[in-house]
Amino acid sequence: MISTRPILSAESLTQTYASGGQDLTVLRGVSFDLEPGGFLAILGPSGSGKTTLLGLLAGLDRPRSGRVVMDGQDLAALDEDARARLRGEKVGFVFQSFQLLPALTARENVQVPLELRGQAAEARRRADELLERVGLGGRGHHYPAQLSGGEQQRVALARAFSHRPRLVFADEPTGNLDAATGAHVIELLSEVNRESGTTLVLVTHDADLARRARRVLRLADGSVVSDSAAA
Repeated sequence: MISTRPILSAESLTQTYASGGQDLTVLRGVSFDLEPGGFLAILGPSGSGKTTLLGLLAGLDRPRSGRVVMDGQDLAALDEDARARLRGEKVGFVFQSFQLLPALTARENVQVPLELRGQAAEARRRADELLERVGLGGRGHHYPAQLSGGEQQRVALARAFSHRPRLVFADEPTGNLDAATGAHVIELLSEVNRESGTTLVLVTHDADLARRARRVLRLADGSVVSDSAAA
């Protein structure tokens, strides 16, 4: 029997930070469930709380109240090391600033998640397969400094999927790219996600990019103002 359990659940998430001797509320009771294989865009302007929400969903930070359940595991029940292990097993990331290791080639960057999991024997084959998929089959020996911004983000995309994660979080992945290159990267991200059967959570301030998702969660001032299928 196929499980219908959500891959990711946010339950009444609230987050506050100390600011000028007072508590600043950044998230206010955010709740939603995300099904396996879904593609969710979290949309909102700067300061709406979307990056804070992403950090909580990925277990990079703890909420003031509420909880996150990832693939059946309550993140609040895990210590920092256990959350890091869970991310290493189940999560891939794509960042606005690429976050490639400059001393490693494109291929070596893509291999890192697998090597950290002790799967070095598979790492090169998988890296070459994914670099080919994102159109960089002949660039595996190049270093990040030898690649354009769009090429670096495609390497980062390949790296995010290398260890076959169940979840991929993409935080403003086109923020440092021109419109045409960004659209191409998002198209690739969507295609690779669909082919891999991965669940994708995209954080963006761009409504046009958000419409590529199947579902859009809109934030304003830390609250969910709408949750609907993409137009």
